[in-house]
Amino acid sequence: MILDGDPGPQFAIRGDNRKVAFDDSGAPDGFPVFLLHGTPGSRKGPRPRDSVLHRLGIRLITYDRPGYGDSDRQPGRHVAAAASDVATIADHLNLDRFAVVGRSGGGPHALACAADHNLRQRVTRVAVLVSFAPPDTTDVEWFEGMNADNVRGFGLGAEVSAQVEAEILRRAELVRQDPASLLEQLMHHMTQADKRALNSSALRQIVIETHREGLRSGPWGWVDDVLALRGGWKVDLESIETEVRIWHGADDTFAPASHAAWLANRIPTAEFFVEPGKAHFDAMQEIPRVLRWAAGDGARPTARGAALIGARPAAQ
Repeated sequence: MILDGDPGPQFAIRGDNRKVAFDDSGAPDGFPVFLLHGTPGSRKGPRPRDSVLHRLGIRLITYDRPGYGDSDRQPGRHVAAAASDVATIADHLNLDRFAVVGRSGGGPHALACAADHNLRQRVTRVAVLVSFAPPDTTDVEWFEGMNADNVRGFGLGAEVSAQVEAEILRRAELVRQDPASLLEQLMHHMTQADKRALNSSALRQIVIETHREGLRSGPWGWVDDVLALRGGWKVDLESIETEVRIWHGADDTFAPASHAAWLANRIPTAEFFVEPGKAHFDAMQEIPRVLRWAAGDGARPTARGAALIGARPAAQ
């Protein structure tokens, strides 16, 4: 997996004249799959090499959520708003049918596409990796099992908005001064499983460049993302009819596996995979296999020698 050279984004314009920046890579005639980045992140987040996408027959679309990278900010956005951004890009590219995959903070936004009334006939499959659950549920303790650094980053208490903004502004300034600082901070709170997942200097550099690109225009995409994840999603998960695959590492302390279990119990079409000994950043290695599943019959058989990165998940 690499961070491809940046030829510059393409843009789709919403009805409110807000621009959405996206990349279109892989096989031009392949099955289209949207890959939604984590929090914080950007369209340049972890993804398979272009050669792998070509062999699999996948056309990969990634985009900057509002406020990140080159996309215009949308203050006060909800998780559900991601569906209109995906629809805008799909219409711009004349895509009738497509799949959606979301990693970490992108997971809830991918589920929003499956639940959206205007998209549900166009979205063929949805996969989420190491996703969060809605914070307003009483069935799961949202912060239980989450490391202290992530608890602080998401804000705990009545004044969530003020806490989140102050904390993210502080972290974003550190990233501006030193792009590697956020990953270095995260490493102090990682389990051994996550540290093993990031034992490659190439993968660490991808994460660093993703943070730098996402925050290049300022911290507001990150602020709005966290507030959206911590607020009411406005997503009816129980209405989802699309096939959904949920993957999670059992040792995840950034988004505990209890979040994924809750999602699996609420989404009627969900298939749940939890992998012992894996954690949050192992999801980066799982992306190629999940993309192939998401493409379904539209994906080409994997060529000899083109092994996907990661281990086979164990169903539970």
